[in-house]
Amino acid sequence: MPSKQRVGLAVKRLQWQHHREATRRLLAGAGLSLVQWDVLRHLREDPDASLRALAALTFQTDQSMGELARRMVERGLLRRVDGGGRAVRHALTDEGIAAHEAGSGIVDEVLEETVGVLTDRERAELLALLEKALGGRGQAPGGSA
Repeated sequence: MPSKQRVGLAVKRLQWQHHREATRRLLAGAGLSLVQWDVLRHLREDPDASLRALAALTFQTDQSMGELARRMVERGLLRRVDGGGRAVRHALTDEGIAAHEAGSGIVDEVLEETVGVLTDRERAELLALLEKALGGRGQAPGGSA
């Protein structure tokens, strides 16, 4: 029976492999960092996400997310939109949509090399087990991943 530490380390190694390879390939192929692509992905899935929600979804502090959003606006990937009240909202530009789509193909390639070797049933079981282990902790705002 594998120890809990061994299982935890395997999860960490797989996540690190995804992070390292996705970062390398995104920079080379789409000119994006992994966190930039992740911001684009979450805004594509939830266009009304606030900066605070985006920070939580992308594992950033509010301050670092604000700075990242500013740089993404300067680069033409995002534009600021009125969020009502004091809320700051952002929307994808056409360039941001294109960058997200290019990056999605790259991230899919990385994942194909790891979790893609599992059958559909094994992937569903792995997801269910990981969600069970999380026990609702670490759930992103709005329930998205």
